[in-house]
Amino acid sequence: MSTEKRDFPLEIKIGFKKVFDAYREKAGKSEGGNKQVSEILALEEKYPILTSGISDYAQLKEYESEIDTILDPIFPAILENNEIKFATIPFQELAFKCSTRYKNIMKAVGPDFSLDIINFNADQFYIMGCSIILSQYYGKKVDFRRSFYYNIPDSDGLVRNYRLLYNADFVDIQKTSKAKDITAEDVNELLESFEDVSVWKEKFPPESWVFNGFVLATLSDATMDVSISEFKSNLLKLENNGGLYNNEINNTFRSIFGLKDLQIGFTDYNEESDLFERILYKEVSSFILHGEKSQLSKNALCDASYYTLFKKNEFYCVTDAARYHTLYPDNLLYKKMLDQGMKSAIFAAIVHEDRVLGVLELVSPNANDLNTINANKLRDIMPFLIDSVVRAKENLENELELIIQDECTSIHSSVHWKFRREAKRYLKSITEGNPTVFREIVFEDVHPLYGQTDIKGSSETRNEATKKDLIIQLEYVENMLKKLNNHSPLPVFEQMNFTISGFLNEIKENLQVDTERKIMNFLLSEIIPFFKYIRDKNKLYKGMVDEYYELIDINTGFVYQHRKDYDESVMLINKRLASVLDKKQQDAQLMYPHYFERFKSDGVEHNLYIGESITKEISFNEIYLKNLKLWQLQVVCEMENSYYRLKEKLPVALDVASMILAFNGSLSLRFRMDEKRFDVDGTYNARYEVVKKRVDKAHIKGTEERITQPGKISIIYSQKEDEEEYVKYIQFLQFKKLLGDDIEVLELEDLQGVTGLKALRVNVLYSKSSDNDKEYYTYEDLISQIQN
Repeated sequence: MSTEKRDFPLEIKIGFKKVFDAYREKAGKSEGGNKQVSEILALEEKYPILTSGISDYAQLKEYESEIDTILDPIFPAILENNEIKFATIPFQELAFKCSTRYKNIMKAVGPDFSLDIINFNADQFYIMGCSIILSQYYGKKVDFRRSFYYNIPDSDGLVRNYRLLYNADFVDIQKTSKAKDITAEDVNELLESFEDVSVWKEKFPPESWVFNGFVLATLSDATMDVSISEFKSNLLKLENNGGLYNNEINNTFRSIFGLKDLQIGFTDYNEESDLFERILYKEVSSFILHGEKSQLSKNALCDASYYTLFKKNEFYCVTDAARYHTLYPDNLLYKKMLDQGMKSAIFAAIVHEDRVLGVLELVSPNANDLNTINANKLRDIMPFLIDSVVRAKENLENELELIIQDECTSIHSSVHWKFRREAKRYLKSITEGNPTVFREIVFEDVHPLYGQTDIKGSSETRNEATKKDLIIQLEYVENMLKKLNNHSPLPVFEQMNFTISGFLNEIKENLQVDTERKIMNFLLSEIIPFFKYIRDKNKLYKGMVDEYYELIDINTGFVYQHRKDYDESVMLINKRLASVLDKKQQDAQLMYPHYFERFKSDGVEHNLYIGESITKEISFNEIYLKNLKLWQLQVVCEMENSYYRLKEKLPVALDVASMILAFNGSLSLRFRMDEKRFDVDGTYNARYEVVKKRVDKAHIKGTEERITQPGKISIIYSQKEDEEEYVKYIQFLQFKKLLGDDIEVLELEDLQGVTGLKALRVNVLYSKSSDNDKEYYTYEDLISQIQN
């Protein structure tokens, strides 16, 4: 072994003074003497250098026999093959007395092996020498100690990790003329300067102190602890996709199990599709999949292994695949192992909150290497692996959600699974370096249902509110200009009022689309600059202008009173209607999952799509479609009721009218990637969208009456069977006191490109409360009560 010369605060002398002192004390206490102690003390007298200390390590060979005699009691023969112990000097690989087990360990690695403490550099070596002085000479409990480790290969080439512990009972520290006295202030400075070796060298110059003695070093096998620590580090690398090779994981497990041929695999489990796949930890092989990208879990395992892993959540061990395959030739797992040259294996399910997330695979080409006994070593590792897989799954979910949001914006929960599946395919393709695009999502053979509860006459009401606000504003300016003209007559005041009178006439007779714009231009270009000028002239003018500014909305420059009442009323109506619909939707999804979306404008409209292609697992039956139709009609009744309880509290009294569009048949629903929304697919199906957009404005054939009316629900259809079906639903809801007795069967005027539409129209019954003891009213009853 080599002993490289490095800077050190201590001049090292290997001496045994403290050993002799200990034996002398022992001799003084024992009666009749002790032959072994006497022999050792005789060596002290005969060889003074063993007390004063040996500086030239080459002399150790000369005194080898005497040193063995002195240290034999410290190395009891009974523990020679158990303890890993040697006499040495601090932080160096010199060993001048050692146990048999230590000799055997070093013999296995050969004479060229250098015994170096891992992660221990020259600066740390120097600082640790200083810490010995502080502790042994000054009695300062400056604990710079950390665990020191040696990595030493065994006879099979597997690296074993040993923790190094020092016993410094036989050390004597002496000052030289070069040594500096260390004060409390120096200690404080040193405590703040662990990373700065120059401070330590300034306080403790090289070889300014003398170390006389030796330390007893003891090694303990810490392979399991160190390997688990390395395993955790490797898992972090895997999670971060950080340059980890399968060999690193293999070496860690080989050290834990002491098996040089051990290999590690991992198979990800997708609970949604019941598939084994390679998504997480792609750097690690999968022996279960054996080259396949994915496979159904039951097809990838045998019955016994599937039951053990998925039902019992226990380890499944194969000790001799060849023997088992002979006994059970049809067992696909044993055959799969043998095809890959593996004779023994442990399969461990990664289970979190009773859900299997994946399978850890330990395999070996040697029979009986892996068995039910050493499988228990996994119990110390599994908690870390489970945590890592859970985090990796969460990270994957987040990444998939980011892809979905980036490609598709917000997606309803009922169809989210299909977008997630495509996102996973997209991510996998990108990860493998294959250029790809996010493919369009299509749901075939789905049944559409559309409904709306619309605010009647919203455009007219808003126009009226706009008229009132403009009139208030213009009349105020007009009156103000008249007052100014009376106070200080100017022809320009009359000209301004002439313009205002023209605007007022235009508003009252026929408000045009660009009227607001023209009025604003007039106010900004002529009135506002003039108001700013006269405001500073006198207090009267200032008060009049300030009153004008209080009248208008400072952001828009317009009076915003009646329009504010209107906008607030629309907002309250939409909020109430959407709240009822959203709450009822939660119950509807539990009956049978379906796609749902709603929109708020002047009222609330909603789309429902139901079919087997939307639900991944539950088989579709016509009864679910009928149930959803009835649910929709009932919810529209409840939305009407909820609104009319709110109506009298609104700033502006508005009416709503409800409509349902019945579509006979199914269609395809496609997510348009460019527009980030769902749309019906195909030319014929587009007819459905045309009807949705136009039918609420349609008239009853031969009349000027709109098909949608307040207090009534209109059900638009084209087929006789739809009429018969909805009549049954209406009769049931009449029995439930949600609908009245007046049912109309009406024919609609032809729409552009659409003919033959009909409608069922039925009046809604309203109740003032949701209590059991209800009083029911028609729409006319409620209007009469409100007016009275």
